[in-house]
Amino acid sequence: MNVELNARLRHLRLSGMVEALPLRLEQAISAPLAHREFLELLVEDELRRRADRLFVRRLKQAGIVQVKEFSDFDFSFNQKIPRAKLCELATARFIAAHDGVLLIGPPGVGKSHAVTAIAVGAIRTGYRVLLRSTFDLAQDFAEAEATGERRELVRKLTRVDLLVLEDFGMKKLGPRAAEDLLEIFVRRHETASTIITTNRPTEDWGQFLGDVPAATAILDRFLAHAEIIQMQGKSYRLHQRAHRASLAAPSEN
Repeated sequence: MNVELNARLRHLRLSGMVEALPLRLEQAISAPLAHREFLELLVEDELRRRADRLFVRRLKQAGIVQVKEFSDFDFSFNQKIPRAKLCELATARFIAAHDGVLLIGPPGVGKSHAVTAIAVGAIRTGYRVLLRSTFDLAQDFAEAEATGERRELVRKLTRVDLLVLEDFGMKKLGPRAAEDLLEIFVRRHETASTIITTNRPTEDWGQFLGDVPAATAILDRFLAHAEIIQMQGKSYRLHQRAHRASLAAPSEN
């Protein structure tokens, strides 16, 4: 390929065209392709490359290390899990309505897989997402308090289109966490969507937040526009562990 043309395309930040051009030139010669069709294909290649880069960048910004989809979810293991509801959430239509979701269920039934798949669906649709576990959130608050960046953290948690808080109630947060969370929920109320996963009933939230009035106010705003989804069944994680152990065990002759 012409080196000068390559450099000019990169200068224009058309790296998708640069990568696709050798193949498209071969295609144009062998097909052959009309000039307009050749150009249209190159433009599609560039747009596809940009969309892929944006998707990867937004996954990183969201804190998603591993992409999970519902096509990989074993719904047959726990057949009571509401497949239709979860797959509908992955379309991200609930975000446009600024609705929320509360996923309640014991450990191992697939809550993390489900919310990651929903978050990935939201990113594919073009929404900005942030996924944090309670353990990460506790560390975030502690570091923000120590460095004087509390306001910036609250702003970050407030501005995303979809905020996912995992394992809510698994760890006690800092002394000001209830106030911080209340501010976040007040600011996000009817303007953005939030998903919470937990294995703790809402009656316990005042206890692990250490502030019953704040917990009550959070629940009042969150549940006003949130769907509660029960995730019931056996632990798939324990099932996998037992399966791996059975494969590793020596067979009897």
